[in-house]
Amino acid sequence: MLCAHRAVTSRAVASGLVLRQGVRCLGSMIPTLQRDADIAASRALAQLPPKVASFVERSAILCKPKAIHVCDGSEAEMKKFKAEMCRTGMLEKLDKYHECYLARTDPNDVARVEKKTFVVTEKKTDAVPEPQPGVEGMLGNWMSKEKLLEIVRDRFLGCMAGRTMYVIPFSMGPIGSPISKIGIQLTDSPYVVASMKIMTRMGGAVLGTLDEEDFVRCLHSVGCPLPSMHHYRETWPCNPDQTIIAQVPDSKEIISFGSGYGGNSLLGKKCFALRIGSALAYQEGWLAEHMLILGITNPAGVKRYIAAAFPSACGKTNLAMMTPSLPGYKVECVGDDIAWMKFDDEGVLRAINPENGFFGVAPGTSTKTNPVAMKTIASNTLFTNVAKTDDGGVFWEGLEEETDFSYDITSWRNVHPWRKETGGLAAHPNSRFCTPASQCPTMDPSWEDPRGVPISAILFGSRRPEGVPMVYESLDWKHGVMIGAAMRSEATAAAEYSKKEIMHDPFAMRPFFGYNFGLYLKHWLSMDEPNRKLPKIFHVNWFRKGSDGKFLWPGFGQNIRVLDWIFRRLDGKDIAMNSPIGLLPKPGTIDLVGIAHLNIKIDELFHIPKDFWQKEVRDVKCYLEGQLGNDLPEEIRNELEKLQQRVENMQ
Repeated sequence: MLCAHRAVTSRAVASGLVLRQGVRCLGSMIPTLQRDADIAASRALAQLPPKVASFVERSAILCKPKAIHVCDGSEAEMKKFKAEMCRTGMLEKLDKYHECYLARTDPNDVARVEKKTFVVTEKKTDAVPEPQPGVEGMLGNWMSKEKLLEIVRDRFLGCMAGRTMYVIPFSMGPIGSPISKIGIQLTDSPYVVASMKIMTRMGGAVLGTLDEEDFVRCLHSVGCPLPSMHHYRETWPCNPDQTIIAQVPDSKEIISFGSGYGGNSLLGKKCFALRIGSALAYQEGWLAEHMLILGITNPAGVKRYIAAAFPSACGKTNLAMMTPSLPGYKVECVGDDIAWMKFDDEGVLRAINPENGFFGVAPGTSTKTNPVAMKTIASNTLFTNVAKTDDGGVFWEGLEEETDFSYDITSWRNVHPWRKETGGLAAHPNSRFCTPASQCPTMDPSWEDPRGVPISAILFGSRRPEGVPMVYESLDWKHGVMIGAAMRSEATAAAEYSKKEIMHDPFAMRPFFGYNFGLYLKHWLSMDEPNRKLPKIFHVNWFRKGSDGKFLWPGFGQNIRVLDWIFRRLDGKDIAMNSPIGLLPKPGTIDLVGIAHLNIKIDELFHIPKDFWQKEVRDVKCYLEGQLGNDLPEEIRNELEKLQQRVENMQ
């Protein structure tokens, strides 16, 4: 770790609006902080480009770390950090696997905190739509820049005292890709460093491409200066009562305080890749979406790429790593969570996965549901809030059939021995594995192609137990955008919700919009330009249940049968028929060969109940009109009216 020993030097290059103003507003405190820390001229800063050094310098003046360490992303560095975290109890080595570790968080720091996550702009309507009078806005939280400055001064002054400030240079996307973006994250959490090493391209190579290019400035602190005055679990420092996550698109800044976990602290993930990313995409004419990307090759050897938007914990990773049940098909993974997409000079929509790893939900993942994921996470993986077996392995709900219960289990709450009958869940429902994408045996050969892969279809998917058919196709681009806007799904454990209520989740982006959703819809509609090869749009639902409460479709590897129908539609096959909600598969066009023994009720899977859809359209119209008010694009309003009319005319 590199400590500073000389006085702060002045720099002409700005380091971000909020931090620049935040430090300036400290006024006479600055000279004292300089004398105390003597940070700016350290060897750590000397190795950084001027813009980056200015950002680190001002942040260090504010946060007062005891030392600065510029991360090079090397294996030796990571090994050192992990050994230190094991020594302090933050990590535990899992001896059953190669270089795998377990972290258990404070029970109050286990998921995204949407209510404490804000987009900061000059005008509120730049960030969130103005709802109709009397309607509570649900499409993001806004904060003024003045309020954020107040919070920065209140929370961040001295917040890293006694801790090391780690400087993480990282690239979202392949280094050098015209679609990629560069970020610098400052954090006082070695757990965040280890996770960012997996999830991004991190280290000196990134600094080598930075030059004078602008970058996204990310400041994170667990909010527990040493000696700690908090009584949270000492091995997991956090400050849940003071947690806040703020994105400032205008100045490309992310400010996160109080949480050490997940999308709250791995700022390259949802904060950068989606909230800041979507705002940049709006400004620059591309798309940053909560979508997996997969390549699918049919038995004839023809390959296409599909992007798919599902809410968190609704099966994106399982679909991206699918083991197809239909002979001759091959599915390869480009990414399981986020897609950055841009039209090239020939009008083809090309996509990159801006991430370098998988941050997947563990419960429900098994050799039966996702054998590829189980192979991927067998080494070099950081597990969080899963249970541990006494032989040094991991356990979570869904692994019952492949776990040796002769070994006792320690739950994520450190209860040992854990018993299902008395101990509640062994793993937290939002427990995770963080693992390198390069280890996935089905990664697509082009997953790091700097040009991106060509997208032929976009899927919107949701967890709907009733009324919504397994697959249908949009009538055109505008109708497809309306389908994305109308998405609703059961709430999942990825955020702070506990009830399985049906929630509106447009584009699977409701928690992640970096700007006004009305403008977002207009941006999507604007993609329909001459000479562009627009992907076809579909909606899928693997989760419909029958009257007995059981799933009607087996899912997982059998989902290839739905992708097979979509693939044939991309080839122009006449296998679709009109319905009030879109184009449904013609009878007999979903390949069910080999699964007759499952007695699948295919008619029930595609039944469209009139009363259900009448209510569905009313609910969606009420939601969109109420939430967006005058910001609802007229094209979407017209599509909803046409859908309502078609449903009313159903026999």
